[in-house]
Amino acid sequence: METRKLLLKAADIENMPGERKVHFLNPNAVRLNKSLGDAVGLSQVGVHIIYVEPGKDTTEYHKHLFEEECVYVLSGKGALLIEGDTYQLEKGDFVGFPRNTAAHVIVNDGEETLVCLVMGQRLQQDVTEYPRQDKRLYRSGNEWSLVDIQHISDPRK
Repeated sequence: METRKLLLKAADIENMPGERKVHFLNPNAVRLNKSLGDAVGLSQVGVHIIYVEPGKDTTEYHKHLFEEECVYVLSGKGALLIEGDTYQLEKGDFVGFPRNTAAHVIVNDGEETLVCLVMGQRLQQDVTEYPRQDKRLYRSGNEWSLVDIQHISDPRK
């Protein structure tokens, strides 16, 4: 086995091009994403360094019903919104979201690029709620189904 492919040195990460991503439900959620996990072949956990410019969101306000995720701030500042509460995040701060706990988003309200290490599970299936959009996303492998929450019914009733 070529063990060197499992290691990313700081220079490797610095030279990684990154991918510009815009969230499909939030055009203000723009970030440059470097997938460290993909680069070393991780399939069960996502590990990313994200770069978010001032005034931009990290994602759309959401919560995962089955996957867990966490964020560690490497540099910059941001406003963390969790279920209506707002907290200031800065270098060295960490926040974790156990499955099905709290909707959240981070907004770069600072004057410099917000840089975070973001990690999360990669389950085969997950359900993500987007409360501000009144939508729910059902994901199974590469198949996604986005539905309006008002159209969801309980077949047992």
